[in-house]
Amino acid sequence: MPLAAKLAYSAWMAVWVPVYWIHNGPANFLWICDLANFVTLVAIWRESALLVSSQLAGILFIQAIWGVDFFGRLLLGAHPIGGTEYMFDAASPWWLRALSLFHLWMVPLLAWLMTRVGHDRRGVALETLIALVLFPLGQQIGTPEQNLNWTWAPFGIEQTLLPPLLFAFAAVPLAALLLFLPGDRLARRWFGRLHPRG
Repeated sequence: MPLAAKLAYSAWMAVWVPVYWIHNGPANFLWICDLANFVTLVAIWRESALLVSSQLAGILFIQAIWGVDFFGRLLLGAHPIGGTEYMFDAASPWWLRALSLFHLWMVPLLAWLMTRVGHDRRGVALETLIALVLFPLGQQIGTPEQNLNWTWAPFGIEQTLLPPLLFAFAAVPLAALLLFLPGDRLARRWFGRLHPRG
């Protein structure tokens, strides 16, 4: 892994973490996309195929959904899915919103990392374990307004079928089945052929 890449990503984190902490609070880091930034920091320094594979499996489709919603609003004037409304909130400084554009370049970064270190088949299992901790923890620490990992209101629609904490646990196998496993399959097929691991 080029040292320049490691230093550049570390510099990004040195800016992003304190700014987000001050303006959004520490609970905001419990979003699965935000946590991926921290895991990627460790992955890039350790050159870990396991950590890279876990994060690409975990956020590939989530970041794609974010991108579709963002560009849908930017180009068509409407949010086709929901989740990026904050990016167009003029009450928030533009530079703070601009820091959230990492959603657009994290998947390409992880894909490039995977071409360097390879794919590890255990990644999807690790990401599922991370979600098993992250979803309930975010639901307990966060607020309904934060709606961390959509455990209060998936797609902005309040769920009333299950108690919130139980729903957070139930969301883990759903995320694994609908997001992590397909994401891992695509990542392995597209980017993991050069250096298969695990």
